[in-house]
Amino acid sequence: MDQTVQSDDALTRAASSLRRTRITEGRPFPLGATWDGLGVNFALFSAHAAKVELCLFDDTGETELERIELPEYTDEVWHGYLPSARPGTVYGYRVHGPYEPDAGHRFNPNKLVLDPYARQLVGQLRWGPELFGYRLDHADKDLSYDERDSAPLMQKCRVIDPAFTWGASRKPEVPWERTIVYEMHVKGFTQLHPLVPEGDRGTFSGLAHSEVPAYLRSLGITSAELLPIHAFVDDSYLVEKGLRNYWGYNSIAFFAPDPRYLKTPAANEFKAMVNQFHAHGIEIILDVVYNHTAEGNELGPTLSFKGIDNASYYRLLPDQKRYYINDTGTGNTVNLSHQRVLQLVADSLRYWATEMRVDGFRFDLATILAREPYGFDEGGGFLDACRQDPVLSSVKLIAEPWDIGPGGYQVGQFPPGWAEWNDKFRDTVRAFWKGDPGTLADFAKRVSGSGDLFNKRGRRPWASVNFVTAHDGFNLNDLVSYNDKHNEANGEDNRDGHSNNHSWNCGAEGPTDDPEITGLRERQKRNLLATMLLSHGTPMLLAGDEFGHTQNGNNNAYAQDNETTWLSWMGITANGRSLREFVRKLIATRKAFPILYRSRFLVGSHNEELDVKDVTWLSPSGEEMTTEQWQDGNAKCFGMLLDGRAQETGIKRRGSDATMLLVYNAHHDVVNFTLPEVTDGRSWLGLIDTNRPDAPMAEFEFGHAYAVTGRSLLTLGLANDNIATRRLRQGLGALLDIADTPLPG
Repeated sequence: MDQTVQSDDALTRAASSLRRTRITEGRPFPLGATWDGLGVNFALFSAHAAKVELCLFDDTGETELERIELPEYTDEVWHGYLPSARPGTVYGYRVHGPYEPDAGHRFNPNKLVLDPYARQLVGQLRWGPELFGYRLDHADKDLSYDERDSAPLMQKCRVIDPAFTWGASRKPEVPWERTIVYEMHVKGFTQLHPLVPEGDRGTFSGLAHSEVPAYLRSLGITSAELLPIHAFVDDSYLVEKGLRNYWGYNSIAFFAPDPRYLKTPAANEFKAMVNQFHAHGIEIILDVVYNHTAEGNELGPTLSFKGIDNASYYRLLPDQKRYYINDTGTGNTVNLSHQRVLQLVADSLRYWATEMRVDGFRFDLATILAREPYGFDEGGGFLDACRQDPVLSSVKLIAEPWDIGPGGYQVGQFPPGWAEWNDKFRDTVRAFWKGDPGTLADFAKRVSGSGDLFNKRGRRPWASVNFVTAHDGFNLNDLVSYNDKHNEANGEDNRDGHSNNHSWNCGAEGPTDDPEITGLRERQKRNLLATMLLSHGTPMLLAGDEFGHTQNGNNNAYAQDNETTWLSWMGITANGRSLREFVRKLIATRKAFPILYRSRFLVGSHNEELDVKDVTWLSPSGEEMTTEQWQDGNAKCFGMLLDGRAQETGIKRRGSDATMLLVYNAHHDVVNFTLPEVTDGRSWLGLIDTNRPDAPMAEFEFGHAYAVTGRSLLTLGLANDNIATRRLRQGLGALLDIADTPLPG
């Protein structure tokens, strides 16, 4: 043998010996890479692996420096302690074990995999055949085996120092009944924002500029719900089309903020943003995706879970473990029935709630999280874990209560303590204002808190998250401007996205200069917003709806990282500015009158002891609705009388909230609505008329026939000389006392 080769082999063995001696056994907990001030403990769960190698890289993540075998295996956790490691250390894993897809195992140490507990990722994933555990061009597909190294194309993990100075700010802890949610996108909100420095736009640093939370506060928003910020992957088929996964529902790391939202090299940038929002009294709620990962099905790449312990992390078909259960529609389903996988999700939630100080979570396809192998179980492991956990039970938990699996639709079936997206509210409110027949009775249920769904087990009206638009589907402007979806820009021949949108273009498809159509559209926007913001339940406003942002008819803009989805602050029209002021007025009205956010459901029965009814449903004649009127499919106008004397606390005395009357007219023409006579009242004060949003307050006598414009909503308060009137007038004053905040556009 060549002497030089012998010498090189000796040096390699010596270096390997040094590496083995400087790693110690460490501890099997906590999982992940944990800096203790002296070194880093690495711990990775894998029940079926034969060996785990820790791979260290240079600061850029481009060059692999060394591989170190984790020396210990305890309770199915591979672990080791590296005294020489520091925050900033870049790493990944190579996991050895059987490659037996038919048995559910897909180990391939040629594929670098991400630590599921990684707190920060380095670089961006680049697509290539090396990312797959099998040969893409092989006839046996995933039964074949690929020996190429994936590390050059992979993102890497970075050890972080979690130290951060929070200062004096604290969590706002907004009560549920006072919560008003604003769904927004980190990049979409800031990318074109004129008050955010250009270099900060699209990042957490951009959101952290005080103008952003100040704007939300000027609207009256209490809680900002961010679309997914966990590190996620741009699907290969999108990249090939020059598109990106803009929404972010393709997670690959549950602890790490996505690098594309970081201006600085530090994950603590997210904390700075949270701190700024909290200083303005605004909560942060994260939209989280724990139901699936970006690894797809058996033909997907090996990025993390699949290469660490596929059979544990994913739900596999019981009799064909090569294949995945696909209740998500994305190829795989995370197996929360496994204790370690459940621990991963619970640890992630606690990390964001404690270390990152977020205030709540909205769970994508939450039914999956509550599904055991036998189906949805309200007493399943995940929901039980949340209910008993002292941290998770104290933050806001919001479920998207559906998926595509068996028994996937579970609206109203989540346990006490949870709020749920109420799609019945969305669809019914849209259909009512569009003028669909036979919707009146269901509409009354929705605006009064959807007690038919949620009034059980001590749940409160806030459990219903009321929305008319969200990121998925038409936004508000397009809902009243398009009959059909226009998703051609997504590159799927307009086949993607929902077709049943309950939308109405008011007479022309898309933009128009017709003043009559434009006027009707603006009134319909006000109707929809007023219905949502003045209904019992938790209102959720989609970012940009307050000033009429358009996506040009695209109702599935998940891949549109461009001006389609970025809010055009400088493009706000005069109508848009007027609509924004109207939204501020609506939110101020809601906050001013507690009867609009009471924490008890409206039941409509007469309280004999107090001699009041909490709600009375009125026909246009001012009389109580009859059974025949409820069943009249052509009835499209009615009133909801909320009696402020109805006591909600269970104490046997009358309340003193202001009594209010809301009149909804979905007819195309004027309806003369007789204002009812109410005990202890003198007259009615007009607060809101969506046909005349800027009209001054006026007083109307009992019995007055108010000409309610076709397709409009009317809100009035009872005027008298007692405490209710004083509170009413103070509330009206509050409508005019809105902070003078610089507004973009």
